[in-house]
Amino acid sequence: MHEPQRAIILSLFVLYLNTVLGCELLGRFNMPSLFKQGDIMIGGIFPVFNKDISATWTSSFVILQPVSNQQNLFRFDVRAFRWTQVMIFAIEEVNNDPAVLPNISLGYRILNSCSSPTNTLRAALTLASRPEEIDLTSPCPPAISALIAEAGSSQSLAVAGTLGPFQVPVVSYFSTCACLSDRAKYPTFFRTIPSDYFQAKALAALVKHFGWQWIGAIQSDNDYGRNGILAFTEEVKKLGVCVAFVGTVLRTYSKDKILDVIKKSTVRVILAFVPEGDFYPLMKEVVKQNITGIQWIASEAWITAIQPSTPEIYQAFGGALGFVVQKMAIPNLKPFLTELTATEAMNKICTGNETLMDNQDVFFNVRELRVSYNVYKAVYAIAHALHQLLFCQPVGEKMVRPCLITSEVQPKQVTDQLQKVNFRNQFGDSVFFDVNGDPPASYDIINWQLIDGQVQHVTLGHFSSDANGNYRLSIQEEEIVWRTGKMVPTSVCSNVCPAGTRKAQIKGKPSCCFDCITCADGTIANSTGIRSMYFIFSKYAITIVSLLGASLTLATMMVFLHYRETPVIKASNSELSCFLLFSLFLCFLCPLTFLGRPTVWTCMLRHTAFGVTFALCISCVLGKTIVVITAFKATIPGNKVAEKFGPAQQRIIVCFCTLIQIVICVLWLTLKPPFPDMVFKYSNKKIILECNTGSEAAFYAVLGYIGILAIICLVLAFLGRKLPDNFNEAKFITFSMLIFCAVWITFIPAYVSSPGKFTVAVEIFAILSSAIGLLLSIFAPKCFIILIKPEKNTKKHFDLIVKCLPPLIGKRINPHLMQPNWNRLST
Repeated sequence: MHEPQRAIILSLFVLYLNTVLGCELLGRFNMPSLFKQGDIMIGGIFPVFNKDISATWTSSFVILQPVSNQQNLFRFDVRAFRWTQVMIFAIEEVNNDPAVLPNISLGYRILNSCSSPTNTLRAALTLASRPEEIDLTSPCPPAISALIAEAGSSQSLAVAGTLGPFQVPVVSYFSTCACLSDRAKYPTFFRTIPSDYFQAKALAALVKHFGWQWIGAIQSDNDYGRNGILAFTEEVKKLGVCVAFVGTVLRTYSKDKILDVIKKSTVRVILAFVPEGDFYPLMKEVVKQNITGIQWIASEAWITAIQPSTPEIYQAFGGALGFVVQKMAIPNLKPFLTELTATEAMNKICTGNETLMDNQDVFFNVRELRVSYNVYKAVYAIAHALHQLLFCQPVGEKMVRPCLITSEVQPKQVTDQLQKVNFRNQFGDSVFFDVNGDPPASYDIINWQLIDGQVQHVTLGHFSSDANGNYRLSIQEEEIVWRTGKMVPTSVCSNVCPAGTRKAQIKGKPSCCFDCITCADGTIANSTGIRSMYFIFSKYAITIVSLLGASLTLATMMVFLHYRETPVIKASNSELSCFLLFSLFLCFLCPLTFLGRPTVWTCMLRHTAFGVTFALCISCVLGKTIVVITAFKATIPGNKVAEKFGPAQQRIIVCFCTLIQIVICVLWLTLKPPFPDMVFKYSNKKIILECNTGSEAAFYAVLGYIGILAIICLVLAFLGRKLPDNFNEAKFITFSMLIFCAVWITFIPAYVSSPGKFTVAVEIFAILSSAIGLLLSIFAPKCFIILIKPEKNTKKHFDLIVKCLPPLIGKRINPHLMQPNWNRLST
């Protein structure tokens, strides 16, 4: 280092240490500070100096060795020192702005944290403490009303946890840990940099965009690294991405273990969620051991850091991608910085006229301010909160006299107003905090490129999210320089399975690691990359039962048509019997719509077809039941019920009851129809192709209506169980309805609890079993008489029963209305 440059930096160090000394906190703390008196005081904590014997001179850091202590080495962070100057600059702007806090001056007191949670907490307690006795001539500054701190998440956790119970608002400019969004633990914490929760979403979106499925992760051993990687892994797991390993970087820990993991792994993409100071030593080891071919993904903590951005580090980390907060150029800041000069030093090295112009590449580059801009926004957010508190109105409205005097300002009131802050600054950015104290997320995508022999941080995209959690990712993909050149790198544990094969999970390995095996018979994989899954259709064995039932129904109908002139057929109401047989025939055909690959039309037909056919079936049974009841009611003298329920009325009741079901199904298909769906939730090895009901309410409405009709039939048939036995078909109807209701009552819980293909099987079983129950219960006795006992199906036996009837019911009845019990008749 040149002697004049060393003199400048040493003079700044003296300037820093010899500014106004802080007051002793109840006789315990005594810390140096940058200080200016004001009506309202704002505190600041920045990591300007840090003891670090391993640090070396770079364009960002300087080793200082005070003459008073030859053993202590101090690392002076030029960038952090600029943050302090931006805070002062912003406060001066506010004081000179007549629209913000008119006639009220803001003061500041800024302390050094040394990047240590312990020192940060010590500084925070010093700033928040008010001396027991103070007057206008006292060198001790008053307590602060708000605090701008800190750069590290661990430091901010210490400050926010300590000052939270005292309602002192803390606004951080560079602490990103998602854990700080916990309002129960940190009720007064705010920040002008997005939470790592949003950065994790941005990084996951980046991984998804480029199709990386097998990645590694490196975290720092602190709250920043652990919480960041945790949030990231949770996000990428939702996308089917596997994290091969998570390595932890410790400042005092050997790097060999992490390097061995990287070298042995097949991973080609690694995310490093590590602060610059912790990651830089590992980066040097990666370069030293010539570990290349890795595409590095960076967190905002190091992607734009000056220290590692060298051609040497670029050998292994060139093409790195990462997210940083938006950049901004602040007008008039550079003149303010160039006016900084050293004061009288304790030694004679400096003249007092030195400036920082020799270090202009770092300190005076105000065109792409990121963290500095966050400090700037933090000052203005506090100023607007104080304005709203003191003038009872937002900045920009017609000015009135203050509604509160400055001496009455309490930190809790400032906290409440910060939560309500919402304004657009001079750069057009909206400044506000959500319920967790976080700002809206907005990141630039940075790519490391080597231009003219220098590492440049090139902006090639943007990520932003809204209050609803939706995000937008835009990338200039063609402009990215990759570690592998212009080709997008790939990172998978196993290659994509070709068509005709499927993925088979390797036991003990993550889901991204698999073997490709040939598809089994009866399964398909007509595209590449099918995940260890195969399509399942309903089994065709059910076709036999369905067609057998339909055939039996047709045979029964043919018997009824052939013997339609016989007494048994006439006495059983042949018209309703034929309608019932026709509906049962359709019921047996309904399961055929459940076979094969689901389509839009078959899904719409499945539930509606069986719903309408069963409604028609039960309507016919209802008609027959009413005929039985009215037939015997007609034997009572003066009762004309039978005359009012003739064939026309029977047809009307069947049509009306069926029409109601048709209306329900039409509404279902119109508003929210069933549709084919691929379901993954039942198994991680299978894709179940099934019909989604669309509207569960409509599906259960269809079932419920059929149930109502069945219950009405059951009740009416049960009421007719004591009618004369020889003519009573009500017992057979009662028995058939008991079977029907039992099947469908059992079906509902079985349907709800059966996963995937078993749901279809349960529904088919319910359809077939209930249809078979109706067919056998109602028509088997009649067919038995007609086909096995034809001698019983004669007019002679019919007339014999009629002659025996008067003693039982007192009147001769119409034979076409009678429903004989053939078991009794055969005796």
